[in-house]
Amino acid sequence: MPIVMRLDVMLARRKRKSKDLARAVGITEANLSLLKSGKVQGVRFATLEAICRELGCQPGDLLEYVNDSENAQSRTG
Repeated sequence: MPIVMRLDVMLARRKRKSKDLARAVGITEANLSLLKSGKVQGVRFATLEAICRELGCQPGDLLEYVNDSENAQSRTG
């Protein structure tokens, strides 16, 4: 998938626990875990806004576009 979620990186930088962020944002720990792992097809803007507010970051700090063809080339060497 060309959009990669970097939520785990931001949590580590902010020294925050997933369960605390989930509670503050108003989502379940299971849903936050799915977001962190990138196993979701979308995220609501309201959820993204709440995460950014709690972590003091921008959406671009959490989401990264990775071109599939470039990614495949870097794997083959």
